[in-house]
Amino acid sequence: MIRAQWKKIIEQEKSQQYFHQLMVAVEQERAKGLTVFPKKEDVFRAFEYKDLADVKVVILGQDPYHGFAYDEVPQAHGLAFSVPVPALAGHKFKIPPSLVNIYKELTTDIEGFVKPNHGSLVSWAEQGVLLLNTVLTVQQAKAHSHAKLGWETFTDKIISEINEHHNGCVFILWGAHAHKKGKNIDQTKHFVLAGPHPSPLSAYRGFFGCQHFSKANDWLLQNKKQAIDWCLKDQ
Repeated sequence: MIRAQWKKIIEQEKSQQYFHQLMVAVEQERAKGLTVFPKKEDVFRAFEYKDLADVKVVILGQDPYHGFAYDEVPQAHGLAFSVPVPALAGHKFKIPPSLVNIYKELTTDIEGFVKPNHGSLVSWAEQGVLLLNTVLTVQQAKAHSHAKLGWETFTDKIISEINEHHNGCVFILWGAHAHKKGKNIDQTKHFVLAGPHPSPLSAYRGFFGCQHFSKANDWLLQNKKQAIDWCLKDQ
């Protein structure tokens, strides 16, 4: 269930013309039989774990994964960079390359981090990490296919609301799309960490060694907030 503050914001956006056009465009694709990720019920899943006031860290990506994790289960499940845990034992799937690189960075940045046997980042969301993409849907096998449909306006609003109405959190911005979102963040109140996207195409340009996870925790502790346990247990 979407949390109360987020629900109010989303309902306000639903009354806007751009949002109506966005929803129509996405639903038309689904109605045509095109596969759109994530599933309809997971599109706003990032807003189900912690409400606006309880967000500690915002990790901003680009758009959802556009492939399948296994069988007919999509990799995208509404949380940026995260993939679902197999429901049945015996299912094996490759962790997406961007997440592989995130795990590599965590291994060197966070003491005690051991790469888990899955790709689910739900435990981060449960602690107040908002795993948000700049675009919330995508057509199967077509990266950035839903860019310019209107999602950027929606996520601009989300970032703006956090910027204005939160007493201070960490923004982790990976990649050019995310960097654009950070231009108007009040850095006297929030802590902004920006770097290359963890994609194999750009990770070696400065993502590796960025230490964003430990830096985020250092800032949280300095501001009398509880640090994030970035370690992920095997499933």
